[in-house]
Order: sequence, then C-alpha cells, then structure tokens
Amino acid sequence: AAYVGSLVSTLIAKAGQELGENLDQILRAILSKMQQAETLSVMQSLIMVFAHLVHSQLEPLLEFLCSLPGPTGKPALEFVMTEWMNRQHLFYGQYENKVSSVALCKLLQHGINADDKRLHDIKVKGEELFNMEEGIRTRSKTAKNPERWTNIPLLVKIYKLIINELSSAMEANATRQNAAEWSQDETSDMWEDEDEEDDEDGGLPGQLLSDILSASKYDDDFYEDDDDDDPDALQDPLNQVDLQAYLTDFLCQFAQQPCFAAFSGHLNENERRVLQAIGI
Repeated sequence: AAYVGSLVSTLIAKAGQELGENLDQILRAILSKMQQAETLSVMQSLIMVFAHLVHSQLEPLLEFLCSLPGPTGKPALEFVMTEWMNRQHLFYGQYENKVSSVALCKLLQHGINADDKRLHDIKVKGEELFNMEEGIRTRSKTAKNPERWTNIPLLVKIYKLIINELSSAMEANATRQNAAEWSQDETSDMWEDEDEEDDEDGGLPGQLLSDILSASKYDDDFYEDDDDDDPDALQDPLNQVDLQAYLTDFLCQFAQQPCFAAFSGHLNENERRVLQAIGI
C-alpha cells in the first residue's frame, strides 16, 4: 500500500494531460485511501501525489479539491492541506523531502501573489499549548485534558514548515561535513600508524583505503535511501536541487515581501534563530 502513491505519481508524470477525466477518478481514489490510511508510510505516499501535482498542475489541483467535499463536509482541499501540514515534519527520504518542501514554497508563493482566498481561509494546527502547572503528561492526564493547539492560517503554517525544513537541511549538511572531516583525519592517522608499524609487522596486508573509508558509519551511503534505485526519481530535476540553498534563497526573498512582518509575528524562538542564521 505504501507504493500506491509512488505509482500514481509516476503515472501522472508520464501521462500528464492525457489522463483527462481519468485523473479525477484517480484523485478521488487517493482521497478515499487517505481517510483510511493508518501508517505514516502510506499517508506520505498518498500526500506525495498532491505534492507532485503542485509542481505541474497547481491551479487545476486547487479547483478539483475545492469541488469535492472532504470527510467533514468542507472542501477536500482543507482535508488534504491539514493532513499534509500535520505530517510534513515526519516525512522521510531525500527525494520526497525535496518534492514536498519545494511544493510548499510554490503553495506559499501562489497564495501570496494571487491572494488566493481558497488557501487564506484554511486554518490548521499551529503550536501546542502547554499547562506549566500540569507537570508530566500521563495517559490519565491526557484523557482528562486533551492536547490543545493554536489555530493559525494555512499559509503561516507553510512558512513555519519551510523554516523547519531549512533547519533540517542545515543540520544534515553540517553532519555530512563533520563526517567528511572526521574521515579524513582518521585516514591520516591510520596512514601514520601504518608507517610506524611497518618495520614491526609489515603493515596490514590486503586492507585497502577504500575499505577503511567505507567502514565509516557516516559515509555518504549512510544518508542515502531507496530513491537511488528509482530511475524516475533520479531523472527528476528536483532530485538535483540543493535544498538548503533553495530554501535559503526563497526565505530571503520572502523576507522582502510586505507580508513578512505579519508572518514573522507567528514564529517561535527556534524558528527565529534559523532565520538569523541566514541573515534574516
């Protein structure tokens, strides 16, 4: 079931406009499946169908989702956006994160530039409200006092998620850099040790430098995922996007917009620190 979304995304990418009315039927089935999905992997796969469509058919997608009722009777657009916003921070896979993160940027840009009421009118979960006097939340406490969240505009939530994705990208790149430096240091030390021991035991026969490097937990393969084996993902230009650079540029440009002050008022301390790190 987790591969259904991927198969549909591939079908849409290859067939495009040729699907015609069939696309409507496919998306209806995806919406129905989303209401039944119980695992993150399945839900992510289904949401990615809509993320891909944001890149290729944004306006038709918005029109379609607004023409259908969701589970609560409100337009299906609100249902999809709510589910997507609630799970974006849990998404995994480098390619998937690039597709969904760049799609969020396109949604935010469209919402602001077009002043799209369909997006402006949607409210989603913002920050969780904590009672400092409550102490540690146990199951009984949670049952008596359910979680409480602020409600914020969808576009504000998208903005906060983009900042969070930038933070994750910065951390991942910093980890890669540190791992590369560590690997180089270890390699240098290893060669020095071998030089000292050559007279005693003749070195380590059969051990290649490539073997030593590949033994590191933090080599490049540690960060790769199954997308390396997916030819469609490899051929997608989005796969080549430097996500940190892309999001940094997007956020810096967004900071020049008149609406920036209103959006920044919703940021928490961590989100403000991320923006400060890129000079905003």
